[in-house]
Amino acid sequence: MSTEHRSLLMRANRLLGAALVDNNLVKLEDLEKANERLLEVLAANQPRQSTVLGILAYEMKVVREDDVLQFIVESEGAGLVDLRNYDTSDEIRKSLDVGACWATWSVPFDREEEFYFVATAYYLSPAVRSFWEKQFGAQIIWYGTTLDVIADYLEKLEGDQANALAAAGGTRSPFSAPDSQAPFPAGIAPASSPATAKAPAA
Repeated sequence: MSTEHRSLLMRANRLLGAALVDNNLVKLEDLEKANERLLEVLAANQPRQSTVLGILAYEMKVVREDDVLQFIVESEGAGLVDLRNYDTSDEIRKSLDVGACWATWSVPFDREEEFYFVATAYYLSPAVRSFWEKQFGAQIIWYGTTLDVIADYLEKLEGDQANALAAAGGTRSPFSAPDSQAPFPAGIAPASSPATAKAPAA
């Protein structure tokens, strides 16, 4: 992971953790333990496990990811999407900064005129929303999704890019092999479509 992406990941996780505490979704002492564990995971270079939300939800079991998603739906008016049931834009896939996606647990997946659609497990992190708003310089319609959906999508994308490189005569793959299956189950109900999901409140 590049220094830039690592810095972004740390900021995204720090502000997500603060938001979880501020909204009474986790306790401060649990967050502190999760932050310590996150540093251990980062040292082992495991992108799929590098998430304070995943540690809180699936290692420590002090919050349910579904409850976090339900919170952003009710409090922020965000829709939900499952990228495994969505044909993502080829234009966006080809220009995607995969490292930034891992760092923010977010995936831009479509565009319609001046609007970009971004799926994220980290909506509550202001650092994540700010990063993608600056990247696109346009309005974003945010959708909540699970860590598992994001990780599956990014690992498949990395595999597709590695295969394309090999087919083009590349001598090596720039992507490491995916880690073992993560502990994050796909726990979200069928997704809303962009046509029916509500945009977040301004």
